[in-house]
Amino acid sequence: MSQRTPMFTPVLIVSCVIIMVSFAVRASFGVFQIPIAEEFNWLRAEFSLAIAIQNLAWGIGQPIFGAMAEKIGDKRAIIIGAIVYAVGLVLSANSTTPVEHQAYAWLVGFGIAGTGFGVILAVVGRAASDENRSMTLAIVTAAGSAGQVFGAPVAEWLLTFLTWQSTFLVFAAVVLSLILTLPLMRAPAMASKAELEESLGQILRKAFRDPSYTLIFLGFFSCGYQLAFITAHFPAFVTEMCGPILAGGVLHNIGITTTSALGAVAISLIGLANIAGTLAAGWAGKRYSKKYLLAGIYTGRTIVAALFIMFPITPVTVILFSVAMGSLWLATVPLTSGLIAHIYGLRYMGTLYGIIFFSHQMGSFLGVWLGGRMYDAFGSYTGVWWIGVAIGAFSAVVHLPVRERRLEGLVTA
Repeated sequence: MSQRTPMFTPVLIVSCVIIMVSFAVRASFGVFQIPIAEEFNWLRAEFSLAIAIQNLAWGIGQPIFGAMAEKIGDKRAIIIGAIVYAVGLVLSANSTTPVEHQAYAWLVGFGIAGTGFGVILAVVGRAASDENRSMTLAIVTAAGSAGQVFGAPVAEWLLTFLTWQSTFLVFAAVVLSLILTLPLMRAPAMASKAELEESLGQILRKAFRDPSYTLIFLGFFSCGYQLAFITAHFPAFVTEMCGPILAGGVLHNIGITTTSALGAVAISLIGLANIAGTLAAGWAGKRYSKKYLLAGIYTGRTIVAALFIMFPITPVTVILFSVAMGSLWLATVPLTSGLIAHIYGLRYMGTLYGIIFFSHQMGSFLGVWLGGRMYDAFGSYTGVWWIGVAIGAFSAVVHLPVRERRLEGLVTA
């Protein structure tokens, strides 16, 4: 077994930087929706579909880049991901039709996959000791949350003196600069190519036949649905539900005077609360059963969402909901990836987690797309909220039968 390194190392620091930048750019796309729609006189749904496609491409690309990292090395996979990400941004900057934006969203989504959780968490998981693994995975996940906090404000600031096209080009340059950090990423050596070619198919067949793997796959779907729906549609929901209340002067004393400002505050609060919640999940994952923690998180999300939609929606309840949901936001990621590593070992963690993450991104696509379609059909987001409540409860239940022990017959690193 490879020697594991202490918790705070260049591997962890570089991993946090890559995830933070990748997620900051990804989290900013909603800011461009109005400028792009106004310039080309597009329907709002056109650019929303591009974001939905981006989420789907991210999910498809995650296992591909995970397997690529295991075949050709982590650094090469990240370099390819950064280049694809930057190319997608550059091409998007020169797009003038919705079809072009939606086509290039595939490149951006694959680029996010190459610089995202599937590859980075596998690197960190191998580099960390057994004792520190849950917390290091949580720290990297929290770094993604930090990117969510500052990504959109940075994009808004750039748009005050740059066009949206130039801002895309700036982001492309920043993503490419991540390659310069890779010499510091020195994780333990992986298995030889011969070993990988001999056992990858075998380990995948074992995982696919394992009911626990299927249950984890199904459970992660609701995480993607809830997160993507809230990220894409919550600001509009807040505008619709709280506009008359804010017009009456509520919350002026803390600087919130418009529904757009309240929506921005809500998303920022989700990101900030998520940092604390993710680190807490990493701490707990070291001490308690990961499957029961995941079941508890999904139960908490279900209760929070149900109470929010059942009671009158006001600026105060929006803020309370943002803090509560934010504390549970990405807390599932270190626990899910840690559970994969615990049951199936570290050698193929990138590929196995990437396949699980595809379920997450199918949920993301459905949450973004269904939110828009059901609002257009019924003039309300209520139905989409209750679907999220139902599948959240389903995820809480399906984690309970997971067998949280090493699967016999696996060749591990």
